[in-house]
Amino acid sequence: MRLRFLGTGTSSGVPVIGCGCRVCGSDDPKDTRLRTGAALEFTDPGGQERVILLDAGPDLRQQVLASGLERCDAVLLTHNHVDHCFGLDELRRFNVMMGGPIPIYADTPTMRAVRRVYAHIFDRASLKQDSFIATLIPVEIGHYEPFELFGLRITPITLLHGRVPILGYRFEWAPGGRGSAGGVLPLAYCTDVSAIPPETWAHLEGLSVLVLDALRHRHHPTHFTLEQAERVADRVDADRTFYVHMSHDLPHAETQATLPDGRRLAYDGLAVD
Repeated sequence: MRLRFLGTGTSSGVPVIGCGCRVCGSDDPKDTRLRTGAALEFTDPGGQERVILLDAGPDLRQQVLASGLERCDAVLLTHNHVDHCFGLDELRRFNVMMGGPIPIYADTPTMRAVRRVYAHIFDRASLKQDSFIATLIPVEIGHYEPFELFGLRITPITLLHGRVPILGYRFEWAPGGRGSAGGVLPLAYCTDVSAIPPETWAHLEGLSVLVLDALRHRHHPTHFTLEQAERVADRVDADRTFYVHMSHDLPHAETQATLPDGRRLAYDGLAVD
């Protein structure tokens, strides 16, 4: 079981267009951040290799080429913002490689928005001519309603992204479904969060790995600051915590030096197992 960070940047990415700050001009590759997304790579209980994408942002093609991913068995969407779902068109190549459609999982508001934006995918019959487009199976999921996928038990959990409730995910092996050994699970993936509802905290207990939004030091209405994320990490007390969705306000090496043991700024391409 491996968690691969495909991107760790905020919606503008780093470098930011037209910015000459020291992070945007840094020669440290860990300061270059594509839009946030990740992949779970593992062997299921039947011995089949699996890859689950966590979001599909606009940098997906570049991220997949850099990581060498050659399959996609499913996509879990956290919400419908551009930096998290505007790479769905790139899944058409995975359709070819997988030889079939790919299921995408999302809550009802996200699926409604995705269907609207990607009408050419979900209303294929209305196209005037056939084209090379993705073939996706939409699967609507409910907050706090666990489901099983490839031997995993996945629980969609509610996070607040400003005033908007979005999804995070808790991953663990399903009962009797343990696949290849690994130290990543239980894992909670919580990007784009500014508050955690009371009913979500119980789903953050006993974690091996916590992935958490940490935008910058200054207050933001829809994202945790690094200091807020640190307080959440203190309470959750996971074995390892990785911060994502960072802006150009957080230089990697300098910021990492301030973090306690077991806490890391994630960076593009980092693989955790």
